[in-house]
Amino acid sequence: MYASNWTTLGPQQVQALRNMDRSRQERGRQLEQAGHGPQETPFTVILAETGLQLRRYEPAATGGPAVLLVPAPIKRAYIWDLAPAISVVQRWQERGYRVYLAEWLPMPDGDPAVGLADYGDRMLASCQRAIQADSGEASLTVVGHSLGGILAAIYSAMHPEHVTATVLLESPLRFGHGASCFAPLVKATPDARQIADTFRHVPGAFLNLMSAMAEPQAFGWERATDRWLSLFDPKALATHMQVERWSHDEFPLPGKLFVDIVESLYRNDDFMGGRLVINGRTIGPADLRSPLISVVDFRSKVIPPDAMVPFHEATSSARKQVLQYHGDIGVNLQHVGVLAGRNAHATLWPTIFDWLGAPSASGA
Repeated sequence: MYASNWTTLGPQQVQALRNMDRSRQERGRQLEQAGHGPQETPFTVILAETGLQLRRYEPAATGGPAVLLVPAPIKRAYIWDLAPAISVVQRWQERGYRVYLAEWLPMPDGDPAVGLADYGDRMLASCQRAIQADSGEASLTVVGHSLGGILAAIYSAMHPEHVTATVLLESPLRFGHGASCFAPLVKATPDARQIADTFRHVPGAFLNLMSAMAEPQAFGWERATDRWLSLFDPKALATHMQVERWSHDEFPLPGKLFVDIVESLYRNDDFMGGRLVINGRTIGPADLRSPLISVVDFRSKVIPPDAMVPFHEATSSARKQVLQYHGDIGVNLQHVGVLAGRNAHATLWPTIFDWLGAPSASGA
């Protein structure tokens, strides 16, 4: 499938991609039946609306501050909670936080178009109100990974009065030459709206295909190498297979969200340029004012330093820090190592918590 054909997919190609989605999901179910599913922390759903559930993890800390975890809206959220030893959820609980997670769900086919303004503002604002009603806390720490970090940064910029601190984990926030492995694909695509109109909801298989074409080393060779290296370490192999199961557990991206990401961010770099319009308000990095941690993998070609560091430096945060993730064996895809890697849980997360300071209801 060449770049020139992306916007002229015929019915047979569209159906083939949807069938590929179903095949991947079935493969994921087989992996789970083989014992590679997540071992999730108990939770209660305290908010449910179209495309979103808000989880509160149990047992909830008494009197602790609130943290909202924001996954990327393309795969299931349990990558944050694969198993107790590598659970970001449990690391926050151990530090005395009340832990909440925005669990994105597939949008119904007939649902109105939803985009960045919905995911980064309206829906996260609904989460904040539900958290305040549940915990009594009007402000919270917001933590986002990958595309979820974009949503977390948008929310922090839009609602500084409700944000105690922001933690961005390998999140693409600056785009263009040298800052995105997807730049050649975006340049070769005349308008993402044509793709969105073809699918309405863009299949996960299409997004996987584009990722593999943009960065074949990270999404292909590195994964195979990680599996080989994991063969000598049972714990690493167990995590590798759990991440493999998760990688098949995806759902379509709403067409408008796909268009907003490709056009407003990847093509036009509107957020970094201070031109991103969200629900009638124009925002940029200067609007993010909370204490800020940005976690960068300086080896990464998926989210290279140029995709994060300039945005981090341009924020108005009076207190901010860039931390480096050094990688792990057993994470399958290094991009999720910050969530599922043993080294990340042993060294990176304690550093994050130490920087944030002792949790308190009054904030950082």
